Amino acid sequence: MRAWIDGYVRAWNSNDSADIAALFTDDAEYYIAPFRDPWRGHAAIVDGWLGRKDEPGETTFDWHPVVVTDDLAVVQGVTTYPEQVFSNLWLIRLNADGRCRMFTEWWMEHPRDPGR
Repeated sequence: MRAWIDGYVRAWNSNDSADIAALFTDDAEYYIAPFRDPWRGHAAIVDGWLGRKDEPGETTFDWHPVVVTDDLAVVQGVTTYPEQVFSNLWLIRLNADGRCRMFTEWWMEHPRDPGR
């Protein structure tokens, strides 16, 4: 799981389409919210990702596993931007080769600090 998350963070910071595609199976589904239609397949995932990309080094991401099995990981994280902080919950379904076949994320913005 750590290797997949490290790859995700690397892709997040590089915005390189090959880094992004390498994380996912050819027919993977990526849900940016649990009840929205997913991005399906490499092309849609790369296009969706780059359409919402962050600039390299703009964020920090701290995480820890909640549950890890052979094909499922639940990860809790905190993403910190210069002006915003988000709590994240990720469901990651992996194939035997370590690539993701289904990714679902939930996120909630922290209340803004009036001193920021």
